[in-house]
Amino acid sequence: MNRKQKHTLFRIILSLSLFVLTLLLPLPGFWRLAAFLLPYFLIGYDVLWRAVRGILHGQVFDENFLMALATVGAFCTGEYAEAVAVMLFYQVGELFQSYAVGRSRQSIAELMDIRPDYANLERGGELIQVDPEEVAVGDTIVIKAGERVPLDGVVLEGHSSINTAALTGESLPRDIAPGDDVVSGCVNENGLIRVQVTKAFGESTVSKILDLVENTSAKKARAENFITRFARIYTPAVVLAALLLALLPPLILREPFGGWIHRALIFLVISCPCALVISVPLSFFGGIGGASRRGILVKGGNYLEALADTEIVVFDKTGTLTRGVFNVTAIHPDTFSEAQLLELAALAESYSDHPVARSLREAYGLPIDRARLGEISEQAGHGVRAQVDGRAVAVGNDKLMESLGVHWHPCHQVGTTVHVAADGVYAGHIVISDELKPQAKKAIPLLRAAGIRKTVMLTGDTREVGEAVAGTLGIDEVHTGLLPADKVQQVEKLLLERSPKGRLAFVGDGINDAPVLARADLGIAMGALGSDAAIEAADIVLMDDNPEKIADAMQISRKTRRIVYQNIVFALGVKAVVLLLGAFGMANMWEAVFADVGVSVIAILNATRALKSGK
Repeated sequence: MNRKQKHTLFRIILSLSLFVLTLLLPLPGFWRLAAFLLPYFLIGYDVLWRAVRGILHGQVFDENFLMALATVGAFCTGEYAEAVAVMLFYQVGELFQSYAVGRSRQSIAELMDIRPDYANLERGGELIQVDPEEVAVGDTIVIKAGERVPLDGVVLEGHSSINTAALTGESLPRDIAPGDDVVSGCVNENGLIRVQVTKAFGESTVSKILDLVENTSAKKARAENFITRFARIYTPAVVLAALLLALLPPLILREPFGGWIHRALIFLVISCPCALVISVPLSFFGGIGGASRRGILVKGGNYLEALADTEIVVFDKTGTLTRGVFNVTAIHPDTFSEAQLLELAALAESYSDHPVARSLREAYGLPIDRARLGEISEQAGHGVRAQVDGRAVAVGNDKLMESLGVHWHPCHQVGTTVHVAADGVYAGHIVISDELKPQAKKAIPLLRAAGIRKTVMLTGDTREVGEAVAGTLGIDEVHTGLLPADKVQQVEKLLLERSPKGRLAFVGDGINDAPVLARADLGIAMGALGSDAAIEAADIVLMDDNPEKIADAMQISRKTRRIVYQNIVFALGVKAVVLLLGAFGMANMWEAVFADVGVSVIAILNATRALKSGK
């Protein structure tokens, strides 16, 4: 509990003690009133002040006004004990509400721990601790074991492991070495590293995430907006109904006003909309907090609610379902051994910066001895010709082989085929492809189990590669050879296939998919570590590269919405029944307290279940 909650609890205990003591003491008229006023003002002075302040500011009809009107009216009709009891139990409900909201805020505030306190800046051969906002791009910082990475950058020196759990929800650390990128918010677990800063603090990953988290409550779900509008109409309506209940029946039936005024006061207590006004936004806030613990950042309750209605999920391929890193996946020698074939290709491509050349050198894994190389010439769009150990080696595509008169043969395996020839003789070929993410195969069945009607993949890759990936993963539909504008057009066509209440979600890596992420009903960015575009363009951000978490996010969304609907039906149902009973004189003030405070406490406790969605 925080200080304010402890103070409220102390007031409740002291007021309750005075209230019980007053009930036990046989005090006469005025002294009995004074004795009840003491615990009443002790427990309710803040409610009365907020009611007065609301009236002065033109915001009359809220729960403070209803409580003040009901309890002051009870005192005026001589129902002293009921007045104190109503205010006492109302504050008990407020305490439960404050504690529940605190738990929800704490869940999201745990992400705020990723904010770095300082950076160790190298200046003049010395280390000085400065505010991360004072560090400029290009500066060198030192991160010691156990410290949080304060800014995005690239490792210059040192080897270590960094813990990304605060960002991704995954506890498995990631090894880093010179040349690797590091993002702010992670923790350096072991070893000292020197990092060159690549982004100012305001543009860093941690800064963008904190801005996102701090603004999640600004975008309300439809249910939240409905409850807000409902309360604005509902509260003045019930005040008017209570006034009519207090005046019309005694005038028409010529009965004493006292009994009907008492019924009207009971009516006011019952009608307080606290259960709905608090529990509905609390449910969405809890769902967002539960998702954040899984490394799923949701930008608002409206997006969490929309995710529950998703029918079609559209995927980008590279970087979303595949790693986006090209590797040698097969070596098919013809007249050489596998090792010899790879060696010839790596040596011949040793001066090229092409991704294919880099993947060949990485697969070779040994230092390049350039003394073995002779003349090298590169043919754009075809490949490379080089002298290797005195041999005339050609490495490239089928067009290069045909231009040299080398008889090559196609590969049955999907990917980029690199043919190799030595002294005019076909040596074999090497297949380079973008590997599937290990979780991608599980993600599609999980989405179907979650009720997704259709899965689609959009890619700029070739038809053979795209269809092979879609077939392997079990994706329903695939469109290949697309530019970013073509992807937008495909999404617009797919939007026509969803039902009126259904939603379409596009899942991309956020780097070059911003137009499609914005066009879809719901944009989900994958692998947002270090990707500014992902955080800015998407509605939901998955902080790691695990597509399985899309189904997790849907499960959290649907659980949160179920809790919201449960609270709405329960609160309105109980209040409707007790309101009718109160209007006909069949409910007393204690039953009114249950219909208000009791329903609020139950609804709030139910709303806190959304916090466990991320476990």
